[in-house]
Amino acid sequence: MKKNLKRKINLTYPKQIINEIIKKKLSLYESFFPNTKYNFDFKKINKFKKFKTVIIIGMGGSILGTKAIYSFLKHKINKKFIFIDNLNHNYLLKLKKENNISKSLFLVISKSGNTSETIVNLSFFQSFLKKTNVIIISENKDNILRNFAKKKSFYFISHDKNIGGRYSIFSDTGMLPTYLMGIKPKNIKKTIPYLIKNKKFLSQNIKKISKINIKKTKIIIFLNYVPELNNFLYWCQQLLAESLGKKGKGFIPIISNAPKDHHSLLQLYLDGPKDKIYYVFSSTYKRKLKVNSKVFGHNAEYLNKKNFEKIKLSQKNALIRVLKDKKIPFREININKFNENTIGELFFLFIFETIFLAKILKINPYDQPAVEKVKVLTKKLLT
Repeated sequence: MKKNLKRKINLTYPKQIINEIIKKKLSLYESFFPNTKYNFDFKKINKFKKFKTVIIIGMGGSILGTKAIYSFLKHKINKKFIFIDNLNHNYLLKLKKENNISKSLFLVISKSGNTSETIVNLSFFQSFLKKTNVIIISENKDNILRNFAKKKSFYFISHDKNIGGRYSIFSDTGMLPTYLMGIKPKNIKKTIPYLIKNKKFLSQNIKKISKINIKKTKIIIFLNYVPELNNFLYWCQQLLAESLGKKGKGFIPIISNAPKDHHSLLQLYLDGPKDKIYYVFSSTYKRKLKVNSKVFGHNAEYLNKKNFEKIKLSQKNALIRVLKDKKIPFREININKFNENTIGELFFLFIFETIFLAKILKINPYDQPAVEKVKVLTKKLLT
C-alpha cells in the first residue's frame, strides 16, 4: 500500500479529489467559496445582531465548527456566545441563573430537525422563546423543528440537504453564527480558492498524510500547545471519527492538551505501543506575559523574564526532538496568525485530507450508518 501511494502522489492527484467532491458533493464544493449564496438574507439577519448574548443549541457538526471559530477569534468578538451541545441539567440551571436569558438570542440548529438532545435542551427555555429572539436551522421538510418554527412564526433557515453536519461549517450552519459574531463569512473563505488551485501545496499535504501506515496506525493524537485551537480539534475529532470509522477501519482521534499532558500521558506516548501518529499544534505568536522567577532564587534564573509562549515552544521543541530520535511519526502544524484566513484554511485542509484518507481506506466519508442505528433504537426505547 505504501509503495503504491508513493507512485500515485503527484500534482494531478489533488485535482482528482476536488473533482470527486464536485461530482459527489457539489454543494460542499460550492460552500468553499467566498461568493457562496446562503439560504438566509443578510439584511433580515441584521435585526438579530442587536443581541449581545447568543445561545446556540445543537449537537455535533451543527455546533462544533462555530465553537471553533468563536474560540479562535474571540479576541475580535464583542459578544457572548453560549453553546449547549450535551444533556446536562445542572449546566442549564446554571445558565438560567447566571445569564439574562430573556435578552438572549436563541439559534437552534439540527440538519434533520429531529435531534432529540437539541429538542430537549430547547424545551428547557420554552418560556423565553419569542418571534423576535429565535432562529431555527433545519432541513425544509416535515420535521419537529421545522413544524415548531412554522407554528410559532420563528425565523427559519433551510439547511442544505446535500451537506452533512460535520461538513457544514462553510454553509449557513457555520457562517450565519459567524456573521452574528461580527465576522464576515467571506473573510473565513478568502484564501480557500487559492488553496484549491494550488495543486503543489495540496500535494505536499497529501504526501505528509500518505506517510501514515494505515495498517499499523490506530490512533491519532492531537498534541495541542495552542488553547485557542482546542474546540477546532474537537471539530476535527468528529470529522475524522464519523468519516473514517467504518468497516473495521479508521483511527481514534484523541485531543491531548500540552504541556499539561507531558506530566500524565507523555511516558505512554513516547515509550508505549507504536500504533499512533502525532499531530503537534504550536504557535510562534508572541505574547507580552513574562515570568518573574527571582523570588525562587538562582536555581530558577533560567525561567526569569522568559515569555510564556517561549517556554511552551521550548517544551514542544524538546518533544519534537525526542519523537525524531525514537522515529515516532508526527506532523507539525504551526499557527502564526490568529485571524479569519487561518481558521478557514484549517477547516478546508482537514476536510480535504479526511476525504483523501477515505479514498485510501476505500470507504464512504459522507455517511454514518452505525450512528443512525443508535438514533433509531433510542427513539424506540422512548416510545
